[in-house]
Amino acid sequence: MKHNARKLLTLAMGLIFLISMPCSAAWVGDARPLMGTEVSVYLWHEDEAEGRRLTEAVFDEAVRIDELMSTYKDSSQISEVNRNAANAAVIAGAELASLIQRALDISVLTRGAFDITYESVGQHYDFGERRRPSDDTLAAERVLIDYRLVEVDRVSSSVRFLKQGVRINLGGIAKGYVVERGVDILRRNGVLHAIVTAGGDSRLLGDRRGRPFMIGIRDPRQDGEVAIRLPLEEEAISTSGDYERFFEEDGVRYHHIIQPSTGEPAAGIHSATVIGPDAVMTDALSTSVFVMGVDLGLKLIAGLPDYESIVIDAQGRVYYSDGLTPPASPAANDPP
Repeated sequence: MKHNARKLLTLAMGLIFLISMPCSAAWVGDARPLMGTEVSVYLWHEDEAEGRRLTEAVFDEAVRIDELMSTYKDSSQISEVNRNAANAAVIAGAELASLIQRALDISVLTRGAFDITYESVGQHYDFGERRRPSDDTLAAERVLIDYRLVEVDRVSSSVRFLKQGVRINLGGIAKGYVVERGVDILRRNGVLHAIVTAGGDSRLLGDRRGRPFMIGIRDPRQDGEVAIRLPLEEEAISTSGDYERFFEEDGVRYHHIIQPSTGEPAAGIHSATVIGPDAVMTDALSTSVFVMGVDLGLKLIAGLPDYESIVIDAQGRVYYSDGLTPPASPAANDPP
């Protein structure tokens, strides 16, 4: 690679529906509210009943992971970790401990731009209620945003926090994990063509039966419109944007992507998209690029051979990583 994007991607600006699916009895799927967003599964199967059974299996897996990793559920294992890991090591189980460790490894890779301890301050934001932490709360608790305050024991699958008040949230990586797990279920059951999506994260299995899937990157300031379309196959794609969960106050947009160094929403970018072979990585990297900004974010991606990125900054300018070809500008004498 610099993956399939190098061969397939001739980026075209335009207005398309986010996912264009063919109308055929053998394409089956559904979309449901899950994980605070919408999860969708569409797949091709010669046996429609079996295709619907496999669709349900993917949704069941998403529900299972949400029950394990949602900080909004008091009964989840991650909530148990948040309640008690500052007092003593908490047995998280192999699956959760492994994903937490992977998140910590990505924090090292991104020099802290990706940091699951953002929840230490993030818990004080409520975008539905238009609530944000006070200056005093920020000053007191942003020092708790530090991935190095989390330790995972791989042998016992336990998690420990090194300071009181530390909390973690896997919101920047769990949806990528869900779609990757969903595609794994379909692949193991013989499915060759599918797309699984959770919010801004999608994982493609194969192609659209001889053609690429057409995936749209949302225009961050025009609801329902698409800024860029990409033909992709056998890839993951994730977009982090300041339009997902936010409120505005005194001309400032407060959104859910937190700058770890300040505890406040990251500024300078409207959206960051990452394309690559693994949805767990594209999910985390899209957040990282958003936090790092255009220059540092694209430098990060340049060092990862299998990944590419598209960034739309706060002025609406579009930037592409080195392995992508920007759409050609129309010649002066071309018709509009």
